[in-house]
Amino acid sequence: MDIILSPFVWLLEWFNSWFNSYGLALILFAVVVKVVLFPLSLKGKRSMIQMNMLSGQMQKLQKQYGNNRERYNLEVQKLYEKEKVNPMGGCLWSFIPLIILMVLYPIIREPIHYMMGINDANALNAIAQTVNWGSVAVDNGWIREAADTFANTAYNQLYLSSLITPDNLSAVQSAATAAGAAGQNIFSINFDFLGLIDLSQIPKLQFWTMEGGFGLFLLPVISAGSSVIFSLISMKTNAVNKQAQQAANNASMKSMMIVSPLISLWIGFTMPAALCVYWIANNLLSMLQEFICGRLLKKDYEKAAAAQAERERLEKEEEKEERRRKAEERARRIEEAKLSKGKKKKAEKKKDEDDDKIPGSVKENSRVGMRQYARGRAYDPYRYSEDGPTPYPGEAPIFPPRADSRELKREAREVEEELRELHTDEAVEETILTGEIPAPETDSQPDAQPGEAPAPQAEESAPAEGGGDTKTDGESGK
Repeated sequence: MDIILSPFVWLLEWFNSWFNSYGLALILFAVVVKVVLFPLSLKGKRSMIQMNMLSGQMQKLQKQYGNNRERYNLEVQKLYEKEKVNPMGGCLWSFIPLIILMVLYPIIREPIHYMMGINDANALNAIAQTVNWGSVAVDNGWIREAADTFANTAYNQLYLSSLITPDNLSAVQSAATAAGAAGQNIFSINFDFLGLIDLSQIPKLQFWTMEGGFGLFLLPVISAGSSVIFSLISMKTNAVNKQAQQAANNASMKSMMIVSPLISLWIGFTMPAALCVYWIANNLLSMLQEFICGRLLKKDYEKAAAAQAERERLEKEEEKEERRRKAEERARRIEEAKLSKGKKKKAEKKKDEDDDKIPGSVKENSRVGMRQYARGRAYDPYRYSEDGPTPYPGEAPIFPPRADSRELKREAREVEEELRELHTDEAVEETILTGEIPAPETDSQPDAQPGEAPAPQAEESAPAEGGGDTKTDGESGK
């Protein structure tokens, strides 16, 4: 861990020794970090612009392979390789400030350990006794009660370093040397910033309860405000097309607009003010970086804007062509429907003409009363009403009202009986007039009726006895 932090410790210590101001050293430290990481940030911005330029093609892939997620991811990866775009390049640079903040946190929390190279418990106890740590810490509320030994917990080492002043520096160095540490490495740190703020203290919401508390209270507020402004500028510069603007306005980005200042407030009110000063400097430098990147990437932005305009033009042409194709298809269907209807009418007309040519054919009007197409194969005028079809207003009833069904059945039976009796009487009368009396049917030949000659009948010859042939009556007469 010490090896990783050593370059950052050296840089911060060097600025502090030159300017004798811990706050200014943190600001210059942030400047150097931004300058060193600027090429990576510029590359990330360029990658983000390229990603925005590919948004149109990615939307086409989404429409084409939306249901097949595996195929869609494969095609997107091929697109990235073809265009030489790193999809993570635009995101990594935004996490670098947080990484630097995490690196800077232990350096600020334990300055005697990292900046002065002393972490021995005996040496820390000697330094604490020299600056009267027990009583001062209890009075300032850093610890609850004095102890015989120094507890290197929380921010106690930061508070202890703030008690080392030019007045007691020599005594502290001597005590550390006597404890077996490199006392010559100890130096005083000027935590006073702008003459109003002690950077070794932690801001409180109840700022009136501590000396210089109002200035400390303003640091987290300024940090949160600068975070909001930086987020707005970043989204505006990154939104080079409509898709990116819509993404910037979606729920996730709006939530980040709320989460980012809340994180800044949390850092400001739970950690030393020195970290808050660094975070404010980082936000201000990030705004300047966005402006510089915009100038340097002006051609890339213009190229992306031109590509977006061309993509919108092509989309409009495709949409226009699609509307034209649909209109032509609709007109074609209407024309086909008209032709089909005309052919159908011609066929019906021809059929009617052919039916009229059939001799004896009679075509009646199918309308009956209010029903225009009433007549059919099983036309029954009394199907829906006992009164028959409904006539037009002022028109006489077409059919008489239907009587009761039982009465109709009774009348039908009477008519059948009358017809049966009539047929019986006619048969008897005809028999009397002709003198023919029907005989019952038998299997033998019926006898001839009076006045009627018997029908001639051929007699079958039967074989005579002795094997001789017999002749018919006709042959014997010959």
